[in-house]
Amino acid sequence: MCGRYAASRRPEDLAGIFEIEKWDVEETLAPDYNVAPTKEVYAVLDRPVKDADSPRPVRQLRKLKWGLVPSWAKTPEGGARMINARAETVHEKPSYRRAFTSRRCIIPADGYYEWVTGTAERDLEVEGKKKRPRKQPYFVTPADGSVFAMAGLYEFWRDRTLPDEHPLAWWVTCSVITTEAETTPLAVAPDAGPRALADIHPRMPLMLTPDLWDNWLDPAGTDPDALRDLLAPPPTGLMRAFPVSTAVSNVRNNGPELLKELEGPEEGTLF
Repeated sequence: MCGRYAASRRPEDLAGIFEIEKWDVEETLAPDYNVAPTKEVYAVLDRPVKDADSPRPVRQLRKLKWGLVPSWAKTPEGGARMINARAETVHEKPSYRRAFTSRRCIIPADGYYEWVTGTAERDLEVEGKKKRPRKQPYFVTPADGSVFAMAGLYEFWRDRTLPDEHPLAWWVTCSVITTEAETTPLAVAPDAGPRALADIHPRMPLMLTPDLWDNWLDPAGTDPDALRDLLAPPPTGLMRAFPVSTAVSNVRNNGPELLKELEGPEEGTLF
């Protein structure tokens, strides 16, 4: 799954990486090292610009809310539960299938966090000696330092309780697509700890390599079968993972220190 990630790149940098044609300075977000559900996040999408002379799709960097609210939803309350969509079923689930064929995006990240319950902690839990095992967070990121381009979907939702001119009348929300975690060795693995992403968690965000970006973002691509071909997991051996401070477990903590690599798991969280 993807329940927390880091996104520190400036919009100017993302504009160069993704060949952005349009982004609003008023929508600039501060670097966020602990992105949690319902937060506003950057997303890259191809969409015509309203009132523009040409109807052609324009590559845009937009500010969306993480947690997809389907257009038909009566209220936005379920958005916080719809932060992830499974690659295996995204084409058929009512909440995602329309967005899958017409509203796809890329959600840029430095990488994502995932938590592992240590072996010693799990043993105590099984024995009934500890009800809440302490989990060790790991940060997963491309080994070459490139952007982690997560496949995503976005959707529009109209709040009918507000007039058209109200700034909150329209919600634009998004979801991250996930896939099965890699079982092959990490490009760079901790000295002591998980050797593959699947050792950390059975799911991972679907990372799109640059050769897929244009096809994924193209709104003219509406054939579900062709789009499902784009959901293939990326080549193996691209990722690294390392333990980070348990401070990231508290959403109130936010700063570059959360990405500091630890020499090993913190005490009480041995892998």
